Amino acid sequence: MTLTKSSPSPRIADPALLEKIDKLFAYNIGEYISLPQLVVVGEQSSGKSSVLEGLTKMAFPRDSGLCTRYATQILFRRNLQMADRKIAASIVPGPDTAAERARLLRGWHANDLQALDPQSFTQMMAEVQKLMGLSVTANDGLPAFASDVLRLEIQGPDEEHLSVIDVPGTFENTTPGLTTKEDKAMIDNLVLSYMKNPRSIILAVIPANVDVATQKVDQTARDIDPDGLRTLRVLTKPDLVDKGAEQKVVSLVNGRGSESELGWVLVRNLGHSELQEGTVERDEAEKAFSHRSPWDSVDPQKFGIQALKTRLQELLTSTVRREFLSVRNEVGCKLKDAKNAIRALGGEREEPGQQRTYLLEVVTYFQQITQNALTTNYGTSDDFDRYPELRLATLVVNRESEFGEDMAAYGHEHEFDSEQHSIGLQDENELTEDMSDQLSENCEEQQIIRTRKLTTRPELEDVIPEHIAVTDPVEGKIKSWIKSLYLNSRGFEIGTFSPTLLPVIMKTQSSSWPAIAHGYIADVITMVHKFVLRALKLACPELKVRTRLLTVIMDGLLAKYSRVIKQVDFLLRIERTGRPNTLNKRLTENLQTWREEQNASSLEHVITHCKDRAVQAKGPFKIQSSGSDDVDWIVLELHNTLRSYYTVALDRFVDNVCMQAADFFLVTGEESPMSLFSSSFVSNLTDEQLEEIAGEDAGLTRRRAQLKKKIQDLEMGRKILV
Repeated sequence: MTLTKSSPSPRIADPALLEKIDKLFAYNIGEYISLPQLVVVGEQSSGKSSVLEGLTKMAFPRDSGLCTRYATQILFRRNLQMADRKIAASIVPGPDTAAERARLLRGWHANDLQALDPQSFTQMMAEVQKLMGLSVTANDGLPAFASDVLRLEIQGPDEEHLSVIDVPGTFENTTPGLTTKEDKAMIDNLVLSYMKNPRSIILAVIPANVDVATQKVDQTARDIDPDGLRTLRVLTKPDLVDKGAEQKVVSLVNGRGSESELGWVLVRNLGHSELQEGTVERDEAEKAFSHRSPWDSVDPQKFGIQALKTRLQELLTSTVRREFLSVRNEVGCKLKDAKNAIRALGGEREEPGQQRTYLLEVVTYFQQITQNALTTNYGTSDDFDRYPELRLATLVVNRESEFGEDMAAYGHEHEFDSEQHSIGLQDENELTEDMSDQLSENCEEQQIIRTRKLTTRPELEDVIPEHIAVTDPVEGKIKSWIKSLYLNSRGFEIGTFSPTLLPVIMKTQSSSWPAIAHGYIADVITMVHKFVLRALKLACPELKVRTRLLTVIMDGLLAKYSRVIKQVDFLLRIERTGRPNTLNKRLTENLQTWREEQNASSLEHVITHCKDRAVQAKGPFKIQSSGSDDVDWIVLELHNTLRSYYTVALDRFVDNVCMQAADFFLVTGEESPMSLFSSSFVSNLTDEQLEEIAGEDAGLTRRRAQLKKKIQDLEMGRKILV
């Protein structure tokens, strides 16, 4: 086959812009954004290789083993400083190529090629195929196709600025020993990815001697580009069109009845016999064919390889001009996103020093969140609005108020009697019978009160005490209850009660304290634990590191929660089973006041009672005392003493639980769970522990390497586009 140099064409391209776009391809920027490009697609045996031969004036190998098995980017560059055409070849690794293999492929070059005759072209492609790791023989276990790109740069004084990308031809049927169903799917996806690029001009190569509607590539182009705004269709093999069907092809190319926006171009390539003879000049044969009827009626701007090349230059130039600013903006946005993504990964963590620095940064952020949460400085971050569990101080104070209210309302077993006079001068047997009836009544009408307001997290269930509900205090039975206890425990005391009785009564009267106190402290533990989890998630977004950190500190957290429960139990034991004791003057003041009110009320009650008896006896009366009167006085004294001491002890217990257990051990004290995650914790970690907690796994290392490469490529792209 004889190939001639193309004649110089009018300079319609914009060399500076086109060269910038080509450099973006060379630096793999097309891996990250869509770039303006001309993509040659077609089915096998569609004449695609012949079209490329016509454009490049190079004889592409036709050995079936060396058919297009990877994308080829062909760049034309006019260089008036050169006397002859020069061809250079290189390889652009695919986006999924490993770093070491990518360096190997990028290191391959074939420079200073004055021409590529069929034999040297075949040798070069065989070398490229081997470098790409493609199969050489059937069933050798190597892939048949690659995502790498062969780059051919053609420079010379007669060339025009143009670049096209040739992708492997699609096929419907596999060839045993050469292609598989997996190969077919790979090629379909590869071709589709190029065609879907919204900045691509699709050069769809279709044989003229077949029904266009049956060509898969044409249907795919119509699906992707239904308005035909970026699809230029090239009809090949017009010399093989059946007699009588030529006029239909001519009408299609000239645009009559065609809905394609970019239209059609007809080219006539050399046939098989002409190629074998090797004496036919391609362009001359095409020119001679164009003078035959009915092909001489085809619009000259739509016939021939030179018309196609001119049209491609126009399309590529207009596309690049139109898309250049958006490409530059997109490169800037992608670069910003990549930098944000690598920043989110934190510093590199391959060495112990890097790992320690990373954890110290996490600690600093965690403690900053904690400080703002405890000082109610919620305006420092929107996270306090997004995550209510971060408002720890507010949550704890509100729960503290509920705790105080619950203790005041439900902490006592019996409601205290507000009446201060004696029980009355009733018959003791009658009173005992009435008292027995009262004590035997059930409490079915009492309301059940939940002592826990929050749901416990699963990991805390073994630490937090079981939830126990309480009921409303019993009303109107306290004196009967006290009298029963007194009568069943009285000794040889005269006019008083045993000092051991008050602790017994106090323990029973405060029987709801453990449930309410445990419910309160369980809720505060839950609040603190949720805060720790959320703050740690914000300070350490990487799930694996956060999970490892929690694994390390969880035992410490649970130990601190258990310590708090023990502190509450300690306070309960002191208040409920220890010796009643207080220096609070309210005890004696309240007791003295109630005694004075009791004496006045009781005297009035006695006088009235005796007057009633005198009227009934119609004679003078006198006050008589009985053993029942002494018991009533003692019961009343016990009631008032218990009431006065219970009030003082309740306030003291509530304050101690809130200040010691909740505040000091859980929230603000140096023993709080938040103190576990500190700079000293990080400093004390061994190198092995640092690696276990903060060491990068293989996936993260790959991700960081990918982002670094992406940033490096996009930085270069930004420089190119300046």
